[in-house]
Amino acid sequence: MKKRSKKYMAALEKVEKNKIYSKEEAVQLVKDTSISSFDSSIEVAMRLNLDTKKADQQLRGAISLPKGTGKEIKVLVVAKGENATKAKEAGADFVGDTDIIEKIEKENWFGFDTMIATPDMMPLLGKLGKVLGPKGLMPNPKTGTVTMDVAKAVEEVKAGRVEYRTDSYGNVHGVIGKSSFSVADLTENLDAFVAAILKVKPATVKGDYVKNISISSTMGPGIKINIQDFDK
Repeated sequence: MKKRSKKYMAALEKVEKNKIYSKEEAVQLVKDTSISSFDSSIEVAMRLNLDTKKADQQLRGAISLPKGTGKEIKVLVVAKGENATKAKEAGADFVGDTDIIEKIEKENWFGFDTMIATPDMMPLLGKLGKVLGPKGLMPNPKTGTVTMDVAKAVEEVKAGRVEYRTDSYGNVHGVIGKSSFSVADLTENLDAFVAAILKVKPATVKGDYVKNISISSTMGPGIKINIQDFDK
């Protein structure tokens, strides 16, 4: 059994066992139980009634959080010509085509958080699939990172767009801000995240779609939230 720190145990004592909190109570509590010495990330976890063996129940997409994530995201755009120019003007941190692909391949360079690419560059990126895939960096149309409108994609990522995908157990995780955020801002981001997941409910799901929702801070305990607090 993993030994927990004194800070964690003290934080855990603030969370009533088996209690389901209102979303406002949960957000306040997740701030109160943030035990890291840095401005920790706040994450939401949703356990969904999904059979991920079925293709239509494998969820993947991106959500624009109204209050951002509180994290500075470094964006790489793989594009040529006019699209490359537009990406630079939109605030992309790195822009390139075959040169940047070669840099990743030969130098094992990953100085970015999100990669955006135009469709014509995807065949060239294919050879990096085994490297980019496991790191969650491979551009994908479902998350809006394969697009001709690179400027819009860069702006959305910089403004606070987060990607999500179901794991093999049907869980979805996502960062909704930092512990320094106000309760109101964290709650607004939480609402936006949950609403987006509710919106993409597969038609083939039988029974209750959402099994439970919880939030936690980096290294902090999980806090369960009343599902009924969210519009369905």
